[in-house]
Amino acid sequence: MLIGAYQPGSSIMHRLSAGVKLGTLLVLGIALAIIGGWPSAVAALALSVGIAALARIRLWRLLRSLLMLIVMMAALAGYLAWQHGWEQALAVSGDMLALAVLATVITATTPVDEVLDVVTRAIRPLRRVGVNPDAVALAFSLMLRAIPLSVQIAQETRMAAKARGLQRNPRAILSPMVIRMISQARRTGEALHARGVVD
Repeated sequence: MLIGAYQPGSSIMHRLSAGVKLGTLLVLGIALAIIGGWPSAVAALALSVGIAALARIRLWRLLRSLLMLIVMMAALAGYLAWQHGWEQALAVSGDMLALAVLATVITATTPVDEVLDVVTRAIRPLRRVGVNPDAVALAFSLMLRAIPLSVQIAQETRMAAKARGLQRNPRAILSPMVIRMISQARRTGEALHARGVVD
């Protein structure tokens, strides 16, 4: 699992600052939204895969981490191809996959503390309009932590259902998974409230 999980290393991507990486992701996202079209989507996807290679992330591991998203994008692409043509399908799915690959590379090559420092500095000017940078950074860190934790809960629930011979029963998987996720969220909220971190 790469999303939300830092993998230590010495690649070029590991040595770049968190600010440069997050800024590049932001600029690329804006550029893709403005340019549009399938050629830019294909180019961005090829670029993001190349950056993943620079970060020394193995392709099979990257694909495994993004498997669910790839399946969802394939379904979306099929629908868009049917409704609006293959060009629109390739443009939308390609843009989203390219950004997802880059976001995965950033979380895999950047310690969470560095990401939070950048986020806190970036939104500090918004304090004048009532935004609490520390609270936003905390929410950001909880989101990053929740991604691998949710995947872990899903895998454990699926294995438990498989052990009981119920791997083909959606209720045997979804019900306990949702209950465990809600329970985890409540425990996190109670812990934060007990420490007076947020109101």
